[in-house]
Amino acid sequence: MNHLILLLLVLFSQVTAISQTPVKGRILTAKGKPLSGASLTIKDSYDGATTDSTGYFEFTCNESGRQLLQVSAIGYKGLEEVVELNGSPLNLRLVLKEAMDELKAVVVTAGSFEASDSKRTTVLSSIDVVTTASANADVTAALRTLPGTQQIGEKEGLFVRGGSGEEARVFIDGTLVNNFFYSALPDLATRGRFSPFLFKGTVFSSGGYSALYGQALSGALILETIDLPEQSSASVGISSVGLSGGYQHLNKKKSASWGANYGYTNLLPYFELVKQRPDYFRVPAFHGADANFRVKTSKTGMLKFYATFQQNQLGIRTPDIDSAALKNAFGLKNYNLYANLSWKERLGKKWKLYAGTSYSINQDDIQNRLQNSDNKDQVINFLPFSTKPFSVDSRSGLFQFKTVFDRRIGTGLSVLRFGGEWLYFRDNIGFRDTLLRQTVLEDQFKAAFAELDVYITNNLAAKIGTRLEHSSLLNRANMVPRISMAYKLGEKGQASLAYGIFYQKPERNQLLVNPLLQFTKATHYIANYQLINSSYTFRAEAFYKKYDDLVKTFPG
Repeated sequence: MNHLILLLLVLFSQVTAISQTPVKGRILTAKGKPLSGASLTIKDSYDGATTDSTGYFEFTCNESGRQLLQVSAIGYKGLEEVVELNGSPLNLRLVLKEAMDELKAVVVTAGSFEASDSKRTTVLSSIDVVTTASANADVTAALRTLPGTQQIGEKEGLFVRGGSGEEARVFIDGTLVNNFFYSALPDLATRGRFSPFLFKGTVFSSGGYSALYGQALSGALILETIDLPEQSSASVGISSVGLSGGYQHLNKKKSASWGANYGYTNLLPYFELVKQRPDYFRVPAFHGADANFRVKTSKTGMLKFYATFQQNQLGIRTPDIDSAALKNAFGLKNYNLYANLSWKERLGKKWKLYAGTSYSINQDDIQNRLQNSDNKDQVINFLPFSTKPFSVDSRSGLFQFKTVFDRRIGTGLSVLRFGGEWLYFRDNIGFRDTLLRQTVLEDQFKAAFAELDVYITNNLAAKIGTRLEHSSLLNRANMVPRISMAYKLGEKGQASLAYGIFYQKPERNQLLVNPLLQFTKATHYIANYQLINSSYTFRAEAFYKKYDDLVKTFPG
């Protein structure tokens, strides 16, 4: 009996040894480097192993016949290979290709600074804006500290690479903002109308920007408003120059919120304590109110609405350029309404939809009087002084609608974006000096665009786009290319190139003087290198901009 049991054990061990197959080998990257931490398993079994620091693995498999070996590693595409298990040792050499990964992929940033995504470079957050010296919590004032911009103290706007302030446009949630800044004053720069805490994302391009945006010769500031707040909150503010209050409500499911704010500012107490160099005869006073609601329409969808109304007035005296004994007393009353509605939604696994619409209206009532050194009004009936007293009643409106579709290509990060926009501009301007002139300008502006983000590898990417625009006011269409590419140099650095053609309509004050003006044109060539870590950003850039048909002014 004992001999029989011993015989069975010997036979069983021989069968087991025959059915076991030794499997060993190495796993390498596409560049031939060993890949550590990769997992190997025989499908539907417990047999497998993990590679060591040299990419080596070894295990014994109890399965037999044709089996499927599955290999996976973080950051690499999975691999499946059929193996024959017959007891003979297997020595494998496997190669895994790198997967496209948003966390590792190069970002095409030629000419731009981006802070819209935690996976990408943060250049200026909301806290950075309010703590930037001399910026006074103004988004554009903080951006003027970045390379490629100029500090201009007597006029509002973003001055990019020698261009005027009108050559950079601002977009909120994808749509153009017609009056982002407070109305212009003589020899003083006004600030932006919007709080930096309204925005979660900032993309500032000082050239070579996306084909999704247009009508900016020099640059684009693309702002994205916040989604749902973290919690319900209320605020009350009282200071020597004003008061404010607001409430923001988040529902229990954290799927919707609404809120409203109001603020009043009057600088009289401050001006009484601190003597001002500008000669104000009407102290600046501001009323501002806004309201918002945000709703999660699905797990991937978000509907956002924001509206603001602002009213302000002031009066300032400036020396007259033609006489040292005279002054110009400039008075302004401004009313501004802005509303924005946007919706983002994922349509299936590969499609995304963005739709946005906005409406704005701006009214300026301006009075300019000629005064003597005693601040008494003067009437002088010969040139140039007869035209110094004037009044302007200006009303400008903009209604627009924009739609963008995203289509992910394949299983990587490459994306095709395409869409269109329609904008209706209407300006009604009444000007009176020695004569009364009334001008109405209307423009139906249409654009179609397409852009392809191509990720060849995690280290090499390109952005190729085109844009077709048509203005009914100018009765002209333009089609322009936009191309940029980037190559990653190590973990922290990258080099980028960009080329693009950009058109812009003449400003309304230019069209009032010469209604036959056409589009102005700028061609951009950019090459840059940037190195980024947690404590600093280093950036070196070469830039060439060529103007065509630029509107020029000269003394009359």
